[in-house]
Amino acid sequence: MKKYWVALSALCLLAVACGSNGNSDNTKPETTAPAAESHESAANDINKNPDYTKGLKLVAQNDCLTCHKVSGESTGPAYNKVAEKYAGADATTIKMLAEHIINGGSGHWGTVPMTPHPTLSEADAQQMVKYVLLLKDQE
Repeated sequence: MKKYWVALSALCLLAVACGSNGNSDNTKPETTAPAAESHESAANDINKNPDYTKGLKLVAQNDCLTCHKVSGESTGPAYNKVAEKYAGADATTIKMLAEHIINGGSGHWGTVPMTPHPTLSEADAQQMVKYVLLLKDQE
């Protein structure tokens, strides 16, 4: 009897899991809201941006996420807050922020100092800044 219930349960789960994936009927109404589509499209666009992909890789390879998050509270400022503060940054601002990453310091976001990253190249630090600046509207 136990085998019967196990087999029946497995068949039910299979039926639910498969659903109507094989159904080629395209008459169902669209359920995705336009705002969600545009947000998803924007997220896909940012993922294709070389500054985003290169910067994300560099951030992941370093200790950045120890003190920072994309959004939310942490030891250091959230990346989306940094992006808001420096929205429209020019090459001079990007260079200044990259130097801040390399040299460390405090005063821009309170009293907690940012640890220096002296082994980071200027080019890599600037790439990381470009990544962060792209996160302005990301959650």
